Amino acid sequence: MIRTQISLPDSDYRAAKREAARLGISLAALLRRSLRAILPADDSKPWMRYAGLIDTGDPNASKTIDDVVYGQED
Repeated sequence: MIRTQISLPDSDYRAAKREAARLGISLAALLRRSLRAILPADDSKPWMRYAGLIDTGDPNASKTIDDVVYGQED
């Protein structure tokens, strides 16, 4: 991973921090997600078009993928 530095207006920074906190992720993760959402998919990996398509907001979702995909049983 490459580290980079950006400059943001105070209002954008505060809004991004609030959104990251709401999602339970770091500011860096929020910015990476946002950037991936606007960049074109890598044509050499067509399956990557679907990466990150489903976001439950649950940090443990990968442990309960069947519940995420098929719904929880009653």
